[in-house]
Parts: sequence; structure tokens; C-alpha cells
Amino acid sequence: MLSPQAKIGIVTGFVLIVMLGLLIYAMLQQAQVTCEACVTFRGNTDCRTAVGPDREQATRTAVDNACGLLASGMADSISCSNTPPDSLVCDD
Repeated sequence: MLSPQAKIGIVTGFVLIVMLGLLIYAMLQQAQVTCEACVTFRGNTDCRTAVGPDREQATRTAVDNACGLLASGMADSISCSNTPPDSLVCDD
């Protein structure tokens, strides 16, 4: 026979797993566009792929991800993120 605390733990775990599954499902339903952006910043180039609900969001995320490896510090990150990508390929 399980103690009341064990039953509460099992129910809580089950609820958390269901909520996590719903969150992942909702995120996957929104992801409709995949973009690959190549960015050159301070002489270095990096390409990253991102998925988003629309072309603008996917592009922004891909550029930001590339800049995460190219820039150091907040000022560099902002400057890099404002740099237009060298190439951009999106699958709508």
C-alpha cells in the first residue's frame, strides 16, 4: 500500500509529464519555417539553422545563433545581430 505522500508524488509526476508533452506539441505546431543564415562579423563567418513560426522569426533566430559564436560581449552581440546575413535560405 502506498503512502499518501507517494500517491501525491505519482500524480504530480504524471501531471508534469502531460504538461511537458503539451508544451512540446504546441512548440512543434508553431514551427513552420526553417531558415539557414550565414553571417560574417569581424572577419569570421558562421552559418546556423533555425525554425520559427514565420520567416522573420526564423531568420532572426538563425542570425542571433550565428552571432552567439562570433561576438563577445553585449555590444558585439547587438552589432552582429544588426549585420545582414551573407546568405539566407528559407524553406517555407
